[in-house]
Amino acid sequence: TARAVKRVRARHRLALTGTPIENRLAELWSIFDFLMPGLLGSYSSFRERYELGIVGGDEALSERLRRLVGPFVLRRLKADVLTDLPDKLESVVRVPLEGEQRKLYAASEQRLREELNRQKKMNASRGKRSGAITDADVGPRVEGLAELTRLRQMALDPGLVFEDYRGGAAKLGAIMDLVEQARQSGQKMLLFSQFTTFLDEVAQRLDEEGVAYYVLTGSTPKKRRLQMVDAFNADDTPVFLISLKAGGTGLNLTGASVVVHADPWWNAAAQNQATDRAHRIGQKSDVSVYKVIAAGTIEERIVELQQKKADLADAVIGAAGAEQLSGLTREQLLELLG
Repeated sequence: TARAVKRVRARHRLALTGTPIENRLAELWSIFDFLMPGLLGSYSSFRERYELGIVGGDEALSERLRRLVGPFVLRRLKADVLTDLPDKLESVVRVPLEGEQRKLYAASEQRLREELNRQKKMNASRGKRSGAITDADVGPRVEGLAELTRLRQMALDPGLVFEDYRGGAAKLGAIMDLVEQARQSGQKMLLFSQFTTFLDEVAQRLDEEGVAYYVLTGSTPKKRRLQMVDAFNADDTPVFLISLKAGGTGLNLTGASVVVHADPWWNAAAQNQATDRAHRIGQKSDVSVYKVIAAGTIEERIVELQQKKADLADAVIGAAGAEQLSGLTREQLLELLG
């Protein structure tokens, strides 16, 4: 798509985006390669001149790049243009894992940590440059990423990984408490998760409690999505369960004033966009946003990583972003595991 756009012949070029650095600095380079080819040089030279140093924490380089692109960037915050928009109140709900869930999670995390350290030592013995990825790494790397996903699922509920697990899930109980609080205060809730299987578990608990809800996932037909959105904004259904990728953009759900993120995503921008399904034009109430985090797990380190990458993007252009999982080095993966 980028190559096709860059072939368009035009007298004037503009780029419009809410996330100029959503995943990595290469995205900013690509935008300017369309707008003003040559300003930032080729990508290889941009990477050597700016990206590697800035990712490594070079504040002087960040400032130099900011001064270079700043004159060509017009940034407008929601607070600047929607002055009468109600407040957005964000809080983190840390939930400690207990009993069997804690034991299973700890054992799986330790096994992955040992495997990553083993791979690191093997690479060191071969004299391989740290962080470099070769064809031989692809299999183990993919397996490592799959194991990280398993850890995230176990932080939610080990039942998402082990069919015969019956030991309970701490975060499910915490989320049901938030549902009850919202209902008692007469507020409607959006609940986001990346895992549709977890949404199924929440739906089962809501059925048991006699709480009405809607569910929107990637398999929901477009026509049905619009029908549910209109119905939710108009009726008294208290909960809307939404998969993050399917419902993170393009929906107007101002009928809700409570947003719950059941699990953190690697990219904070995706969660912010999901929150903005409720915190947008038409919202009349303050919006309470709860990020439910399993204490002492990879989820806490994901939140820390989000903040580091948000600081990086803010230093260059003032827009929050976060590194995608696919862009992490082995050392960063180990850091996620503490």
